[in-house]
Amino acid sequence: MDYQTALAEEIRACAARLLAEDVGAGDITAQLIPENQWATAKVITREPAVLCGVAWVDEIFRRLDSRVTLRWQAADGDTLDAEQCFLEIEGPARSLLTGERAALNMLQTLSATATATRRYVDLIEGTGVRLLDTRKTLPGMRLAQKYAVTCGGGHNHRIGLWD
Repeated sequence: MDYQTALAEEIRACAARLLAEDVGAGDITAQLIPENQWATAKVITREPAVLCGVAWVDEIFRRLDSRVTLRWQAADGDTLDAEQCFLEIEGPARSLLTGERAALNMLQTLSATATATRRYVDLIEGTGVRLLDTRKTLPGMRLAQKYAVTCGGGHNHRIGLWD
């Protein structure tokens, strides 16, 4: 299986795991919101960052509710300024509230890795040195974390023992 296919499968599986872990049998808090209530949310950075995790967020909300619309103003690997709105989400309020924690957790985790990687890549720019990652990743997060390294400008060394 090639890397892109494996990554796409991992994104789907990861979104399913995140929702199963957080939502379980249902979101009892979101049930307090009227079923027909719609909402709009803006995701804004607090500090400069390198964005990573778009596909994970897309998949989380796709699994939750096809009526949710995501309008991205940036792509994975883009540098974001502090206080920059990079995503607007619109749809049923229940669905937005149910998916927000899983979505933000992935955005924060992967963007943090991409941002740290970019910081080091910038430091070694012009030296002829390439920044490579390792296999020291969180269980179940290897492809996601390695993808984040590439969004930050780093390079993957090995995916597993088999390569």
